[in-house]
Amino acid sequence: MRRFLAPLLLSLTLTLGTTATAQQCGGDFGQFVQGLRAEAAERGHSQEAIDGFFRHASYYQRALDADRRQGIFTVPFTDFARRLISQGRMDNGRRNAERQAATFNEIERRFGVSRGILLAFWAFETDYGAFQGDYNTLDSLVTLAHDCRRPELFRPEVFGALELYENGDFDPVNTVGAWAGEIGMVQMLPEDIVAHGMDGDGDGHVSLQTSAPDALMSGANILSSLGWRAGEPWLVEITVPSDLDWYQTGIHTTRTVAEWEADGVAARTGTLPMRNAQASVVLPQGRNGPAFLAYPNFSVLFEWNQSFTYVLTAAYFATRLEGAPVFDAGNPDAGLNGDQMRRLQQALAARGHDVGEIDGILGAGTRAAVREEQRRLGLPADAWPTTALLNAL
Repeated sequence: MRRFLAPLLLSLTLTLGTTATAQQCGGDFGQFVQGLRAEAAERGHSQEAIDGFFRHASYYQRALDADRRQGIFTVPFTDFARRLISQGRMDNGRRNAERQAATFNEIERRFGVSRGILLAFWAFETDYGAFQGDYNTLDSLVTLAHDCRRPELFRPEVFGALELYENGDFDPVNTVGAWAGEIGMVQMLPEDIVAHGMDGDGDGHVSLQTSAPDALMSGANILSSLGWRAGEPWLVEITVPSDLDWYQTGIHTTRTVAEWEADGVAARTGTLPMRNAQASVVLPQGRNGPAFLAYPNFSVLFEWNQSFTYVLTAAYFATRLEGAPVFDAGNPDAGLNGDQMRRLQQALAARGHDVGEIDGILGAGTRAAVREEQRRLGLPADAWPTTALLNAL
């Protein structure tokens, strides 16, 4: 689980609170590391800890290369889910639920976070801990902090790792993880580990790489801190009527479950929980594809990962691990390929819509613009771009 964007207030506080002479990014790498060491001393870290932590810090081109080639999956939800959710992951999820039953019971008692959610992210991030990444964490963080693309995100994480080092929970030479500095079975950044890491197995240390109880308890703690509502649902598969007001669908529009029911929305199996709760109808591939009702807890997951398709797939997988059936894929209209999506974004931008970078990715801005143009043109406003919309524009 990855938190790609640092809170603005935290970023400003950390930036403004550093020495005026500290090199914020770029320039000579050695001088940059010296600036980090000076800032660490200002923050009150001992010289012994600073020396031990930064002694082996090296420029890490491999992490930069990974940063430059990263990309959000552009395949539709149905294909993405089928790729990520294998029978092996289902079976291993059930086995791990049994192995860690005591930990999950304690998590549900203390935080109200469902075991399905934690199992899903544990599976997607590291295959239940089997592969946690092989990038040196210190070198990745220092190099990405030196790089001027997103230093406000990575510089604070260097000092988070330093604090872990002082606590005996980080080895500058041997700690490895994802290219962006996430560590452990559920892939948490150092600052999040400092703030929310928990000793789930009682050995006196927070060891997210080797201890499943530590990793799961820490994951639950961070979800709770982000606003997870104890014991509430997050996603339910639904059926939708053909005459639904499609313009009202999407994660940015909420109505009570009872109001959706009055318009013909129903649970695909059983009944919809919490009729007075606010919820959104989510149609990842338009009105003819899969359909879900997303509750407030669904939005919390975006604090850990910004990709809509990834979050929806993890949320759905969590329901599967707790007994839900395979979703009904329906018969969605064919989507656009990358080149067509870029042409569509260019056309939308020309009409004054803010779609962000012309990158061929169906992000939130592009979906919102698609919905508006569908409405203007008299097309079903379900935010799913098709060749009919592209041709109309």
